[in-house]
This record gives sequence, structure tokens and C-alpha cells, in this order.
Amino acid sequence: MAIPRALDPTGVVLVDKPAGPSSFRIVARVRSRTGARTGHAGTLDPFATGLLVLLSGRATGMQDRFMKLDKRYLTEIDLRARTTTGDPEGDQLEEHEAPSPGALEEALDGLRGEVELPIPAVSAVKIGGERAYRLHRRGVAVEMPTRPMRVHELRLLAYEDDVARLDLLVGSGTYVRSIADALGGHCVTLRRTEIGPFHVDEADEARIVPLEHALARLAEAP
Repeated sequence: MAIPRALDPTGVVLVDKPAGPSSFRIVARVRSRTGARTGHAGTLDPFATGLLVLLSGRATGMQDRFMKLDKRYLTEIDLRARTTTGDPEGDQLEEHEAPSPGALEEALDGLRGEVELPIPAVSAVKIGGERAYRLHRRGVAVEMPTRPMRVHELRLLAYEDDVARLDLLVGSGTYVRSIADALGGHCVTLRRTEIGPFHVDEADEARIVPLEHALARLAEAP
């Protein structure tokens, strides 16, 4: 029996998302080119850049497996102000002096491992049956729930002009914007460099990695 076109081609597409377009626009662009059913293994905010793992054809049925992979990010956090969204697109909530290097290191120590942090107001989590980001766009103020988040690695790469540059490896469901907010700041830049065994340097939107090859890499990953 012939496979319906919507389920073919099957595989994984690695995309290096630029700042600006939404992840869903990238998904739609790939779907339009291939003609296949297309999903994702975790989105990025419009201001963020980096790796998107898209699932094509029958691979969309394995979305949960890919969604649960750890993710690595590089971010720059302005520690002088918090915003309503934890990123540059939100309204400023407060302004204050940035912490000393010693105080910052102490704060970072408290964010390693499993931490309980509020979910950002512009997340896709449902509040009363509606997506939080839609409530935020309408100006509806809600108290966001907290969630256990896992920070496997958190390294301070640089701290200059009150901006901290961090390298983080986090578990699924962890928001880097929540970590920025916990530090008293907001993300200025955010770039995802890895999802599980896949790296942004491999990104090629025109290439579909066969599903069996992608699954083999998952099996070989530590």
C-alpha cells in the first residue's frame, strides 16, 4: 500500500532559527516545502535563535520522545532589571543595582540541580483553559504557577557591564527566562545550541535526516 503523502517524507529536520520569526512560521515553511505533516520538538520565542528539531511525516508520532531531550542554551542576562516576560519584549518591572561577582556566583549555586520556579507569563501553559501568552497579550494579569525545573549544568562565561553570559544544560520543561528572573534580570539574548545529541552546527533546513538515523543517535547518546 502506498504511503499517503502527508506521512512522507519521514525524518528529522534541523533548523537554525534566526531572531524574528516564530517557530510555527518555520514549521509552516518546512511543511509547505515537503508537503508532509510537520511538528516540532520544542519551540523558541521569536527573539531567540538556534536549534529547532522538526519532525516530518511519520516522525511526528514520536514527538514525546524528542520533546523530553535535554537542551543547551547560551544566554546573556541583564541583571539590572526584571521584565514581565523575562526577556527584552516585556515591560520593565523594576530596576536595581546588579549583584557583585561574588553575589552572582552564590545566586548561581542556588539554581543548579532541581529548582522550583514560576513559569513565564508568555509561555504556552494553560491558565483556566487558555494559553498564558494570550492572556498576557490582552493585558490580563495572572499569578503564574511554579514548576520543578532541572538545571544539569550552569556555567558563568563572562560578567561585564552588569550582563552575565551563561552556558546552561537543562531538562525538558525548564525555562531560561525563569532562571533570568530568579537572578533579578532578564534575557537579552537566548540561543539554543543543542537538543539531545543534535547540535545547531548540523542545521540544514533543506535536509531530512532519516528517522532511523536520528533514533540511532538517540540510542547512542549518554
